Amino acid sequence: MQQESLFANPGQTPLADRVRPRNLSEFVGQQHLVGPGKILRELIDKDQLSSMIFWGPPGVGKTTLAKIIAQRTQAEFVTYSAVTSSIKDIKALMQQAQANRDFGQRTVVFVDEFHRFNKAQQDAFLPFVENGAIILIGATTENPSFEINAALLSRCRVFVLKELTALDIETLLTQALKRGFSFPVQIAPALLKQIAAFANGDARIALNTLEMLVENSDRQDDGQVTVDAGLLDQLLAGKPLRYDKTGDEHYNLISAVHKAMRNSDADAAVYWVNRMLAGGEDPLYLARRLVRFASEDIGLADPNALNLAINVYQACQFLGMPECNVHLTEAAIYLSLAPKSNAVYQATLKVAKDIKATQNQPVPLVIRNAPTKLMKDLHYGAGYQYAHEAKDKLTSMQTMPDQLVGHRYYYPTTMGMEAQVKQRLQAIQRWHATHDPQPSPPSDQ
Repeated sequence: MQQESLFANPGQTPLADRVRPRNLSEFVGQQHLVGPGKILRELIDKDQLSSMIFWGPPGVGKTTLAKIIAQRTQAEFVTYSAVTSSIKDIKALMQQAQANRDFGQRTVVFVDEFHRFNKAQQDAFLPFVENGAIILIGATTENPSFEINAALLSRCRVFVLKELTALDIETLLTQALKRGFSFPVQIAPALLKQIAAFANGDARIALNTLEMLVENSDRQDDGQVTVDAGLLDQLLAGKPLRYDKTGDEHYNLISAVHKAMRNSDADAAVYWVNRMLAGGEDPLYLARRLVRFASEDIGLADPNALNLAINVYQACQFLGMPECNVHLTEAAIYLSLAPKSNAVYQATLKVAKDIKATQNQPVPLVIRNAPTKLMKDLHYGAGYQYAHEAKDKLTSMQTMPDQLVGHRYYYPTTMGMEAQVKQRLQAIQRWHATHDPQPSPPSDQ
């Protein structure tokens, strides 16, 4: 097992490590957690730690907070890599922590990228967190609700770290210029603002960008480096989007697509669809979600919405990216502006409840096929009424299971073409009200 020391001080380290905040007074951002009087600040100041999970996007201070805790706590502090540590390594540390506990020594275990541990590895921590042998601090960029075992998560406090603001990052860059270089660096304030915007709330990206600019700019005779604005423009041309096609951000963005279309905001829908495409999303995944939306949120208010969505799915199959982006944009606009009805979707929810409650209801004999003599002898199809032969193309024949007669699932709205569907359904209901046999009155016996 290889453990990385939090106090290692190699001769040449990246700028982000050289200027890492050493205490809470230098720490930037997350004031909702570490500001004066806030809960995490109190826990650190009073050295009253409990197991906790730091959840937030990259470069917002999760590891830095752990290192600040390491300097403040009276416990032994050990770091683990979720990528390289095995269950054997974990169990060995847990046994040592248990021995330390017997002598009154606390052990704090910090695990970066905690979501990379599998279930068995996470389970190895559970009994030692439960009995207090260790205080676990896990850092993750993924939603703990999905990536961390429920039993372990229930024994940890979850602290949500927010994306750093552009002003936060400008502050960090200013601090880095003061203590991160052994020579003077001249950089225009406007360039610092550009770097802060480029970083997308990630301090590590901002500091790495600043370091690249400084290292690749010309040094003058007096040793001062003046950062070249043109060099920054070259870096910004390749600005990456933060997007993980299998992570939490994926689900956040597809949720934004659905809710923008549901709210009839075509511009927002176009933005989120193309944002996902720019991040490398599979266009067929987006097309499938649009097909679902066409029935779930529009339905019979505009039956053409489903046709359009399927056509767009096929176009994406034919063309692929980047050409099919225009088809997905067209579909997002159409679905956003179409009249909305979730009556079809609600019908599926209502019928699902009845199916679950009543299980296997028998098909009424009258609407069963009777291809054999035995089936005819058992009265399959007896009394069947062929609707096409009826004057109004309607019959009074029962087609619902006995236990569900009278149950309704589809309640059309008056939106778009569904208003016509509603009129037709009401006409059918009026016909049945006058033609169907009336139920027998309840017996006195």
